[in-house]
Amino acid sequence: MIPAVYLVDDDEAVRRAVSDLLEADGLVVRSFAAAEELLAGWDSNWRGCIVLDLRLPGLDGLQTQRALHAKGVRLPIIFLTGHGDVQQSVRAMKAGAFDFLQKPVSADVLVPRVFAAIGADGIRAAGELERTRAAERLQRLTAREAQVLAHLLDGKANKEVASALGISPRTAEVHRRNILQKTGVSGLL
Repeated sequence: MIPAVYLVDDDEAVRRAVSDLLEADGLVVRSFAAAEELLAGWDSNWRGCIVLDLRLPGLDGLQTQRALHAKGVRLPIIFLTGHGDVQQSVRAMKAGAFDFLQKPVSADVLVPRVFAAIGADGIRAAGELERTRAAERLQRLTAREAQVLAHLLDGKANKEVASALGISPRTAEVHRRNILQKTGVSGLL
Protein backbone atom coordinates (compact mmCIF):
# COMPACT_ATOMS: atom_id res chain seq x y z
CA MET A 1 0.00 0.00 0.00
CA ILE A 2 1.27 3.50 -0.87
CA PRO A 3 2.10 5.55 2.23
CA ALA A 4 -0.28 8.41 2.89
CA VAL A 5 -0.80 11.25 5.31
CA TYR A 6 -4.01 10.84 7.33
CA LEU A 7 -4.93 14.40 8.23
CA VAL A 8 -7.48 15.02 11.01
CA ASP A 9 -8.60 18.61 11.56
CA ASP A 10 -12.08 20.03 12.09
CA ASP A 11 -11.24 23.26 10.25
CA GLU A 12 -11.95 22.78 6.55
CA ALA A 13 -9.65 25.64 5.54
CA VAL A 14 -6.76 24.10 7.48
CA ARG A 15 -7.44 20.66 5.97
CA ARG A 16 -7.45 22.14 2.48
CA ALA A 17 -4.29 24.23 3.05
CA VAL A 18 -2.31 21.39 4.64
CA SER A 19 -3.52 18.92 2.01
CA ASP A 20 -2.48 21.27 -0.81
CA LEU A 21 0.90 21.84 0.80
CA LEU A 22 1.64 18.13 1.25
CA GLU A 23 0.22 17.09 -2.12
CA ALA A 24 2.45 19.70 -3.81
CA ASP A 25 5.38 17.66 -2.46
CA GLY A 26 3.98 14.46 -3.99
CA LEU A 27 2.31 13.05 -0.90
CA VAL A 28 -1.06 11.33 -0.84
CA VAL A 29 -3.38 12.92 1.72
CA ARG A 30 -6.61 11.54 3.16
CA SER A 31 -8.52 14.12 5.17
CA PHE A 32 -10.96 13.67 8.05
CA ALA A 33 -13.02 16.33 9.82
CA ALA A 34 -13.22 14.34 13.06
CA ALA A 35 -11.28 11.66 14.87
CA GLU A 36 -14.32 9.40 14.82
CA GLU A 37 -14.21 9.41 10.99
CA LEU A 38 -10.58 8.29 11.03
CA LEU A 39 -11.24 5.57 13.59
CA ALA A 40 -14.38 4.30 11.81
CA GLY A 41 -12.61 4.01 8.47
CA TRP A 42 -9.32 2.68 9.81
CA ASP A 43 -7.66 -0.05 7.75
CA SER A 44 -4.80 -1.98 9.35
CA ASN A 45 -2.97 -2.00 6.00
CA TRP A 46 -2.62 1.79 5.93
CA ARG A 47 0.96 3.06 5.94
CA GLY A 48 2.35 6.56 6.34
CA CYS A 49 1.66 8.95 9.20
CA ILE A 50 -1.15 10.78 10.96
CA VAL A 51 -1.27 14.56 11.25
CA LEU A 52 -3.67 15.18 14.09
CA ASP A 53 -5.17 18.38 15.48
CA LEU A 54 -5.12 18.55 19.26
CA ARG A 55 -8.48 20.27 19.69
CA LEU A 56 -11.27 18.43 17.94
CA PRO A 57 -15.00 18.13 18.57
CA GLY A 58 -15.79 14.76 20.12
CA LEU A 59 -12.54 12.92 20.76
CA ASP A 60 -9.66 15.35 21.14
CA GLY A 61 -6.20 14.60 19.79
CA LEU A 62 -4.85 12.96 22.94
CA GLN A 63 -7.96 10.76 23.27
CA THR A 64 -7.61 9.84 19.60
CA GLN A 65 -3.97 8.91 20.12
CA ARG A 66 -5.02 6.56 22.95
CA ALA A 67 -7.85 5.09 20.84
CA LEU A 68 -5.46 4.47 17.94
CA HIS A 69 -2.96 2.74 20.22
CA ALA A 70 -5.78 0.62 21.68
CA LYS A 71 -6.60 -0.48 18.12
CA GLY A 72 -2.97 -1.47 17.60
CA VAL A 73 -2.24 1.43 15.24
CA ARG A 74 1.47 2.23 15.24
CA LEU A 75 1.65 4.93 12.58
CA PRO A 76 3.67 7.95 13.68
CA ILE A 77 1.47 10.81 14.88
CA ILE A 78 2.37 14.45 14.34
CA PHE A 79 0.25 16.75 16.45
CA LEU A 80 -0.54 20.06 14.79
CA THR A 81 -2.26 22.58 17.02
CA GLY A 82 -2.86 26.24 17.54
CA HIS A 83 -3.77 25.79 21.20
CA GLY A 84 -1.18 23.42 22.64
CA ASP A 85 0.71 23.94 25.84
CA VAL A 86 3.82 22.36 27.30
CA GLN A 87 1.86 19.90 29.44
CA GLN A 88 -0.14 18.63 26.45
CA SER A 89 3.01 18.40 24.38
CA VAL A 90 4.73 16.34 27.07
CA ARG A 91 1.71 14.04 27.40
CA ALA A 92 1.57 13.50 23.64
CA MET A 93 5.29 12.81 23.34
CA LYS A 94 5.33 10.45 26.34
CA ALA A 95 2.47 8.55 24.68
CA GLY A 96 4.62 8.10 21.58
CA ALA A 97 3.87 11.09 19.35
CA PHE A 98 6.40 11.60 16.60
CA ASP A 99 6.24 15.39 16.85
CA PHE A 100 4.19 18.26 18.25
CA LEU A 101 3.99 21.36 16.04
CA GLN A 102 2.31 24.71 16.57
CA LYS A 103 -0.03 26.30 14.01
CA PRO A 104 0.67 28.13 11.87
CA VAL A 105 3.53 25.90 10.76
CA SER A 106 5.70 26.64 7.76
CA ALA A 107 6.17 24.23 4.89
CA ASP A 108 9.90 24.18 5.72
CA VAL A 109 9.03 22.62 9.09
CA LEU A 110 5.97 20.48 8.35
CA VAL A 111 6.99 18.77 5.10
CA PRO A 112 10.34 17.40 6.35
CA ARG A 113 8.71 16.17 9.57
CA VAL A 114 5.99 14.39 7.58
CA PHE A 115 8.58 12.74 5.33
CA ALA A 116 10.58 11.72 8.41
CA ALA A 117 7.45 10.21 10.01
CA ILE A 118 6.62 8.28 6.84
CA GLY A 119 10.21 7.03 6.74
CA ALA A 120 9.99 5.92 10.36
CA ASP A 121 6.79 4.04 9.57
CA GLY A 122 8.52 2.31 6.66
CA ILE A 123 11.34 1.18 8.93
CA ARG A 124 8.84 -0.03 11.55
CA ALA A 125 6.79 -1.92 8.95
CA ALA A 126 9.92 -3.53 7.48
CA GLY A 127 10.96 -4.64 10.98
CA GLU A 128 7.53 -6.14 11.63
CA LEU A 129 7.66 -7.98 8.31
CA GLU A 130 11.12 -9.37 9.10
CA ARG A 131 9.98 -10.51 12.57
CA THR A 132 6.97 -12.23 11.00
CA ARG A 133 9.19 -13.97 8.45
CA ALA A 134 11.64 -15.01 11.15
CA ALA A 135 8.82 -16.48 13.24
CA GLU A 136 7.57 -18.38 10.18
CA ARG A 137 11.07 -19.80 9.58
CA LEU A 138 11.34 -20.85 13.24
CA GLN A 139 8.01 -22.64 12.98
CA ARG A 140 9.56 -24.91 10.34
CA LEU A 141 11.82 -26.44 12.98
CA THR A 142 10.97 -29.79 14.49
CA ALA A 143 10.59 -30.02 18.26
CA ARG A 144 14.08 -31.55 18.54
CA GLU A 145 15.60 -28.85 16.32
CA ALA A 146 14.00 -26.20 18.55
CA GLN A 147 15.60 -27.87 21.58
CA VAL A 148 18.99 -27.94 19.84
CA LEU A 149 18.59 -24.29 18.83
CA ALA A 150 17.88 -23.26 22.41
CA HIS A 151 21.15 -24.84 23.55
CA LEU A 152 23.09 -23.39 20.64
CA LEU A 153 21.76 -19.92 21.44
CA ASP A 154 23.03 -20.40 24.99
CA GLY A 155 26.49 -20.69 23.42
CA LYS A 156 26.90 -24.45 23.78
CA ALA A 157 29.08 -26.42 21.36
CA ASN A 158 27.68 -29.42 19.49
CA LYS A 159 29.22 -31.84 22.02
CA GLU A 160 27.61 -29.98 24.93
CA VAL A 161 24.25 -29.95 23.13
CA ALA A 162 24.55 -33.67 22.45
CA SER A 163 25.36 -34.40 26.10
CA ALA A 164 22.50 -32.22 27.39
CA LEU A 165 19.95 -33.85 25.06
CA GLY A 166 21.27 -37.41 25.19
CA ILE A 167 22.06 -37.56 21.46
CA SER A 168 25.28 -38.18 19.57
CA PRO A 169 27.47 -35.23 18.57
CA ARG A 170 26.92 -36.19 14.93
CA THR A 171 23.12 -35.96 15.40
CA ALA A 172 23.57 -32.54 17.03
CA GLU A 173 25.60 -31.45 13.97
CA VAL A 174 22.86 -32.68 11.61
CA HIS A 175 20.22 -30.76 13.60
CA ARG A 176 22.42 -27.65 13.53
CA ARG A 177 22.77 -27.89 9.74
CA ASN A 178 18.98 -28.35 9.38
CA ILE A 179 18.37 -25.32 11.61
CA LEU A 180 20.66 -23.17 9.47
CA GLN A 181 18.98 -24.36 6.28
CA LYS A 182 15.41 -23.92 7.54
CA THR A 183 16.03 -20.50 9.06
CA GLY A 184 18.09 -19.20 6.17
CA VAL A 185 20.93 -17.94 8.35
CA SER A 186 24.60 -18.50 7.68
CA GLY A 187 25.64 -19.15 11.26
CA LEU A 188 24.62 -19.05 14.89
CA LEU A 189 26.39 -16.50 17.05
